[in-house]
Amino acid sequence: METVATHLTWNTDMAASGIILALTFVGIFTEGVHGFHRTKFAMLGAALMVIVGQIMGFYGPEQALEAIDWNVIFLLGAMMTIVAIMIPTGGFQAIAYRIADMSRGRQFLLLAMLGTAVTVISLLLDNVTTVVIFGPLIVLIAQALRTNPVPYLLAAALLSDTGGVATLVGDPPNMMIGSAAHINFNAFVIHMGGVVTAAWLAILAALWFLFKRDLSHETPPIDFSDREAVADPYTWKASLMVLGVMVVFFVIHHTLHWEPWVVAALGLTALVFIGRNVDMDATFEDIEMSLLIFFLSLFVLVGGVEQSHFLQYLGQFIEPFVASDLLLASIVLMWVAAILSAMIDNIPFTAAMIPIILGMEQQGINVTPLWWGLAVGVGMGGNGTHLGSTANVFIVTLSERVAKETGNADYRITPGLWFRKGTPAMLATLVVSSLAMWLFFDFFSKPLGS
Repeated sequence: METVATHLTWNTDMAASGIILALTFVGIFTEGVHGFHRTKFAMLGAALMVIVGQIMGFYGPEQALEAIDWNVIFLLGAMMTIVAIMIPTGGFQAIAYRIADMSRGRQFLLLAMLGTAVTVISLLLDNVTTVVIFGPLIVLIAQALRTNPVPYLLAAALLSDTGGVATLVGDPPNMMIGSAAHINFNAFVIHMGGVVTAAWLAILAALWFLFKRDLSHETPPIDFSDREAVADPYTWKASLMVLGVMVVFFVIHHTLHWEPWVVAALGLTALVFIGRNVDMDATFEDIEMSLLIFFLSLFVLVGGVEQSHFLQYLGQFIEPFVASDLLLASIVLMWVAAILSAMIDNIPFTAAMIPIILGMEQQGINVTPLWWGLAVGVGMGGNGTHLGSTANVFIVTLSERVAKETGNADYRITPGLWFRKGTPAMLATLVVSSLAMWLFFDFFSKPLGS
């Protein structure tokens, strides 16, 4: 990235790129109003940025190609493909039914155990994939137990969002932050693991308090053992073996001088050969191409704004505050990121913040705690509203379908219900995370290279 002067003056390049960025983000954040998918607006914004940038002389196709963070794209694509191979095996279903069988009708224990499974899986698989897998299974288990699925569905969304914060590959914003700041897998786990554990406990405590009446009684135990058979045990075991090896290589990837996408790509390559029953055409059909195109378009869009120096222009107004009180700035960024991520999608916000933080780093500011504050904020903030993350939207949609099929309106997660149950849980995690940042600030502020 090009180093620029500390004091920048407003110009027409900044105005043009800023207007395109603002209009694109408005289109992305209001997709529920106009009916156009957010990826379409991201593509339109990227195209306009390249065309206008080339006409005005601050951006062009070659720079747009360089702006794409291919490490994120390849890593996300490879992990999506691995998940697409694992889902049809039936292994995840077997895990869910085994948990239901072990709970023996104790509802809060069932919620805690399902939440633990969702959290652990979210450490390696993104949170959207996790709830897509477990959401329908939770509904089936709740129906078998003749109980309201809402507490379990809400817990799955909240805990998947939270668990994803802990690792480099658990959440798309983490991939973006890790790639931009050169944070390796180990550093992410070491710095975020404790925070996520504390936040996880805070969410469980909040759910116990908020759903105490719903979860206090026991349901008659049901034998789920007849539903635990894995449809394709060979491929499931092969997938687990490959994931285990990948974790080892994620831990040592910086020693090997490999980017994380190399580990994911090699793991995928090994799996398609070991899993002899893998249908490549069917597998690639299940990849979320719209999300990958969304990322590509955002990188091109933000790259143009960065080349016009608009983000650096904004950053120079933030620098004095950050330089004067780094601890307060890190906590404020965490809360601002969380609140905005609760109202809008956290991926565009992360994409816009990364160049600003990198710009401050070039001015000699220690931005290490800002990276951790941003990661916690955009991750935990998704829990704030029903639109805060794609995982939340899926869970809400699933609950609406169940309510319609059963004719029971109590099975629907409304925006008001999420505000009463989910928002307090988000606030609890932010309080816990802020305390962790304050108590261990020396640890979080230590430069990554030292």
